[in-house]
This record gives sequence, structure tokens and C-alpha cells, in this order.
Amino acid sequence: MEGQSRTKVVLLACGSFNPVTNMHLRMFELARDHLEDTGQYRVVKGIISPVGDGYKKKGLIEACHRLEMARLATENSDWIIVDSWESLQPEWVETNKVVRHHYDELAAEQNDDDVDTVKYSKKRRINKQVYCFEGSSHQKRRGCPQLMLLCGADVLESFGQPNLWKQEDINEIVSFYGLVCVTRSGSDPHKFIQQSDTLWKYRRNIHIVHEWVTNEISATHVRRALRRSQSVRYLLPDTVVHHQAEEVMGWGCELKTNQTHFKN
Repeated sequence: MEGQSRTKVVLLACGSFNPVTNMHLRMFELARDHLEDTGQYRVVKGIISPVGDGYKKKGLIEACHRLEMARLATENSDWIIVDSWESLQPEWVETNKVVRHHYDELAAEQNDDDVDTVKYSKKRRINKQVYCFEGSSHQKRRGCPQLMLLCGADVLESFGQPNLWKQEDINEIVSFYGLVCVTRSGSDPHKFIQQSDTLWKYRRNIHIVHEWVTNEISATHVRRALRRSQSVRYLLPDTVVHHQAEEVMGWGCELKTNQTHFKN
């Protein structure tokens, strides 16, 4: 009975995952522990959504390689999956639209479980989009998991950068979906929430997760190490290293999927 009374949650992480690191995966575990420790939530799924090539970030590995490395990194997880929808879009997709897409997918899945006829299922799918934008509270359709955006403190702070986010997108993310923010050393998300009227208004939908075990692994550090021919073992999942991540990061080298040995 206790599990049934908890709100089901799906965690969605968007980003370049260039490449995926152990810290990316660790964020999911930290967020799940934090939410479930409240006694209010039960995390049923985690989704990794790598950005597409249209993002055009300097040094961005091709989406097909980042997808494959993310899939390898999560192959032993029984609850974290990798979704390719965002990566396959020809143009860069704003984060809010990605979140919206995954909410629609969850709603459609729930409709398929609830309906008795195909006709009624189609009707519910048409109506779900209107419900999403007209809802002024953070309520979800009965039985449909609550989707929360999982991010680091840097993303939360980026909400305050001029011309980076649309105000309506910030409003929708924090008011309707919710945010789980994993902090790093030196960051103060509570202070930023205090300084933002929008975030303060919806502060109860923002869950701050403290990582007490200092871990400064970042994809930027990994790329720097690879440029310098330094080891990245134990920074990346072994399966990613086995997949010759070094070759992918070499800017111009082809991915060698048939080699599974470590490079010396």
C-alpha cells in the first residue's frame, strides 16, 4: 500500500553527453535516493536524451557515437534508458520541447493502458496536449508518472542568463513538470532560487540534491585528458572505454566498434 500511495516519477536528463561519464549516471542514483527518501515519490524510470548534431557545439561528437556510448554505459541498469528522439532531430530542439515530447509519450503510454477501444485511445491522445498547457497546477493525469527534469546546478543558474532561456519555458518546466538539481562543490542553488522570482514562486517543485562525496568528473575534463593522450579509465564506464571512446574524441577518427581492448 505504501508504494501505491507514492507518486511515480520519471527522471529526464538532457545534455550533450559528450561523452557520458560516471557522474552523469551517478546523478540519476542520487536523485532517485533523494526523491524516494521523502516518502512521497517512487522513481520508475530514468531517461538520457543526448542533444542532436544541430546543437553545433564545438567539439561535439556525432550523435550516433554519443548515443551508442550512452547505451553501453546504461546496458546494466534496470531503470535508466537512452532515448534517441532528440538526437535524431535535424535541428536543435529547445529543452522545454524535449521535456514536452517525453511527457506526451508517457501520457500516450498511459492512455494505451487505460482505454478499452482504439477510438477512445485516439480521443485521449488528442486531448492530452490541451491538458498540458492549460493546467495551472503541477497535477498529472491519474496514473501517469510525473516527469521531472534532472540537471546540475549550472543548468539552474543558466536560467538567469539573459537571452538563453525563454521565460515561458522556464515557467513551464518548474511549474508543471518540476526540477531535480544535483549540486556540485562551490554552487549555491538555494541562493539562486532566492534571487529569482520565478524559481522562488515554484520552489516546492525544485528538489535540491546534495552530493556529499565530492566528484568533479565532467565531460570537459574527459575531453581534455583525451586530447592529451591521458587515461580516462574510471572516469567513464568501462564499456564506453572499451568502445574506443578515445577514437571518437579524436576529432576525425572513426569509431572502432569491433575493438574491445583498452588502449595503453
